[in-house]
Amino acid sequence: MDIRDIAKHAKVSIATVSRTINRVPTVDPELAKRVWKAIDELGYYPNSQARTLVSGKSRLFGLIISDITNPFFPGIVQAFEEIAIQYGYEILLSSNVHNQERVESAVRRMIERQVDGVAILTFGMEDALLEHLRFRKLPLAFIDVGPPLPLVSNIRIQYQIGVRQAVQHLYSLGHRRIAFVSGPTDLKSATARTSAFLAAMTEKGLETPDSLIVNGHHTVEGGFTAFERLANLPQPPTAVMCSNDISAFGVIRKAYELGIEVPRDLSVIGFDDIRLAEFVIPPLTSIRMSQTELSRLAFHALLADVERAAPQPTGTEYFLTTELILRSSTAPLS
Repeated sequence: MDIRDIAKHAKVSIATVSRTINRVPTVDPELAKRVWKAIDELGYYPNSQARTLVSGKSRLFGLIISDITNPFFPGIVQAFEEIAIQYGYEILLSSNVHNQERVESAVRRMIERQVDGVAILTFGMEDALLEHLRFRKLPLAFIDVGPPLPLVSNIRIQYQIGVRQAVQHLYSLGHRRIAFVSGPTDLKSATARTSAFLAAMTEKGLETPDSLIVNGHHTVEGGFTAFERLANLPQPPTAVMCSNDISAFGVIRKAYELGIEVPRDLSVIGFDDIRLAEFVIPPLTSIRMSQTELSRLAFHALLADVERAAPQPTGTEYFLTTELILRSSTAPLS
């Protein structure tokens, strides 16, 4: 079966069927409705490769994330795919797990499939990805680290807003000795969160000795080990902020083992506000970085560059705010 059969069944021209399938906006709505009805009745599936040859567009976006086992990223994938479906796009997904060979393989697959653009929603490996993709004249969307180049969109996370709210919240509860469980020092997003924390502490006139900054590596185990170190200090903290929710879970688990009750004896705040945050015991106060909004910004950034007649000379910037979500893991200093 081909488009000639569809045209005959719908009583329209072959050109109308072709333009309808390729979603040309000038097709008469009534004719388009007849074409889609015929496609449904005959069970026809358009040849996507042929459509790409005709239109020059694959209606396929690449999506590269850091690690699918991290609960933050499935939410990204789900939100990005839902938006893509609304606009008649599909996604080609890769989880690179910080592996150079997998990065190269993912990029090769996306180029072979002639994707219309790539959203690089990772924390790490961005330089390697840019090196492979920048000369392909593909729209690219990055988090924070996109260079000022044509067809490159940069989604800037406003970490300082939510972090400032978190420090002010703990301060209002009477906490003065506040520790920070940081992320990997080679991740720009992790160092940005640490810098935002230190700036917010300085703003409140609070000191942060080096002993209160411990690397949790953005893992449960890292948070567990980090709080073990903090709890053994001569003056342990009364509150702990974490660079992500996963390490906060590790902090809470270690506190439980040590007989330290959260939030009575220790207040804990995470970052990201993943879905699990509201289901742990106690429900975790967290700084929300909306996965849905991040996905929406990335998708529309790519779509704008696909549809734009001429690229912006220095790329485009978008901004994503953060905000504190209060739950039960913080309480007044007793």
